[in-house]
Amino acid sequence: MVATLIRLRFILLWNSLRRSPWQLAAAAIGAVYGLGILVGVVAGLFGLSFAPVEVAGAIVVLAGAVLILGWTILPVLTSGIDQTVEPARLVPFPIPLPKLLVGLAVSGVLGVPGIVTSIAALSTAVTWWRHPAAAAAAIVCAVIGVLTCVVGSRMLVALTSIIGEGRRFREAKGLVVFVPLILLGPILLGLQRLLSDNFDALPQIASIVAWTPLGAIWAVPADVASGDLGRAGLQFLIGLATLAVFALVWRWSLAKALETPARSTQAKAANRGAGFFGVFPGTPAGAVAARALTYWIRDPRYAQSLIMLPLVPVFVLFYAGTNGDLAPLNSVGPIIAVLLAMSIYTDVSYDSTAFALHLQMGVRGRDDRIGRVLALAAFAVPVSLLTVVGTVWLTHAWSALPGLLGITIGVLLSGFGLSSLISGRFVFAVPAPGESPFKSKPGGGLSLTLSLFITWTALAILVLPELVIAIIGFASGEMLFGWISLALGVLLGTVVLIVGVRVGGDILDRRGPELLAELQRQG
Repeated sequence: MVATLIRLRFILLWNSLRRSPWQLAAAAIGAVYGLGILVGVVAGLFGLSFAPVEVAGAIVVLAGAVLILGWTILPVLTSGIDQTVEPARLVPFPIPLPKLLVGLAVSGVLGVPGIVTSIAALSTAVTWWRHPAAAAAAIVCAVIGVLTCVVGSRMLVALTSIIGEGRRFREAKGLVVFVPLILLGPILLGLQRLLSDNFDALPQIASIVAWTPLGAIWAVPADVASGDLGRAGLQFLIGLATLAVFALVWRWSLAKALETPARSTQAKAANRGAGFFGVFPGTPAGAVAARALTYWIRDPRYAQSLIMLPLVPVFVLFYAGTNGDLAPLNSVGPIIAVLLAMSIYTDVSYDSTAFALHLQMGVRGRDDRIGRVLALAAFAVPVSLLTVVGTVWLTHAWSALPGLLGITIGVLLSGFGLSSLISGRFVFAVPAPGESPFKSKPGGGLSLTLSLFITWTALAILVLPELVIAIIGFASGEMLFGWISLALGVLLGTVVLIVGVRVGGDILDRRGPELLAELQRQG
């Protein structure tokens, strides 16, 4: 039974990769990238072997504690990322609970994250190659540490399945994880500065973490190397107890989840009228716009694009290092315009098989493009323009207003056109409707990143004229250049929008059935 579950995991993984050559290529590139990181980690662990025992032990303990914490918390916040064999799908099968536990644990270890974690953890023995007893202890502790990581992640996932997996619960999880994720850069930089200023305090911090369930098992080799076998024994017992508690809680919560599997509850529909369908005109483009705007409000996959907008000023001020100077805030409006304008280039992919409705009703490609642009423009245009005016008012940089408006309007219009063209031609590996916004299909994350880089580069080229003219105006202080940039932004952006909608619509008319077939394969 255990071997069947493991084989099933790899069959599902391989089938998901076979659906698209792009996903397979992206997965291969991601594997090479991950292998490079792993080589760097192993080299770093080898380099620690030449450091004092106290320093090497402190770094291993802190890194190991972060590893267990990440493995335990992230899967419950980003459910579906590594759930190739989900327990909920195994409910109909009479699999004995002990075999199911072992099968899920082993399949977790043999997944890509589990393999990478195992190699990195076992490589801690390299750090202690000068102390044979500590190296042997590091191998044993690495096995226990990896099992703690996997069992801890499964434990919390099973616990949350008891609480519920309704849409509101998933949205709350998404909000909890997304904000820290997009602030990860400033957080890491802040931690780096803090550690660099207080590097001498690392051993003291590690000595505290070494007595916690997260860091105890990783502290054993350093204690063996320093000859403190009593301390090593106690911390080894703490590590074993942590694994045992995680396993017992996982067994209980998994049994509970399998006995009473969560069912999606359907709320009673309230009579709210026609909604946005009563606001937009009764045309094909108006119907598409009403449906798309409804998705923007109710679909968490779209909502994650909006969560980041209030945090853009935080990024700008943090990375600019202004020391009280608010001038960099003037770039917030154009940045928000970029984020919003390019947020619909995966629109058809988000529709998934619901795109069949457009084909069945005979909606023209141009009407589809216009409707989606109208839905986004309904809030993207006022938000972007008001942000520009607000930041200029805050910084008292009124002479820069025309140039900033030129850049923002050019980005919005050109981005609308470019997104209309791309989403009518390509299908991307995105989370399916109802799934976590952070669920990543094999190879999908890297393919989306590459496509995002290409589309942003194309957008930068399209808005280059108004951008250059505006920058000249900022540097010279001449408002005339700002007004020229504004005119160029409106004129060139309108041209790109019209071309993008027409060409993208024509492509959608020709490739509609092919796009639907690709969406069905990915679904």
